[in-house]
Amino acid sequence: MSIRDAIQGLRDEWRLMTLYERFEQLVALVLVLTIAVLVLVALWNLVGHLAKLIIGANLDPHNHRVFHKVFSGIMTVLIAMEFKHSILRWAVREESIIQVKTVLVIAMLALARKFIILDLEVVSAVQLYGLAAAMVALGVVYWLMRERDDRLPASNKKARREAGQP
Repeated sequence: MSIRDAIQGLRDEWRLMTLYERFEQLVALVLVLTIAVLVLVALWNLVGHLAKLIIGANLDPHNHRVFHKVFSGIMTVLIAMEFKHSILRWAVREESIIQVKTVLVIAMLALARKFIILDLEVVSAVQLYGLAAAMVALGVVYWLMRERDDRLPASNKKARREAGQP
């Protein structure tokens, strides 16, 4: 579905929406625009930081702190984009609710970012095990939900989606 189709669909549905549904729609659109601005600012900062590193010849492949900062910025942009995408799908009514699987993916991305920027000299073993356990738990829940969805017949999936159930 193109953005133009989504906007036209929203216009067509606007008259049929209740006051609260219109409020939800406006909140979702403001959130999408806000996150889009944040993505642009984060991307601008990332590109600027990378340009300074390249121009100043400070992009040393052996300096892990530089790569932590660069990859942290990249992961931040990816997380924000995924978050915006999930809200946008809800806002244009492709999904009736924010999907739990999407939230799990965002959480796993955030944990992956945390693993990338971890300073192993500072973090304790208990913290590392805790983060690893959280990642495994999120992965297992995501896998179980995907398995459940894969077992549902296509017609049942569509009916559940239209009814607003995950």
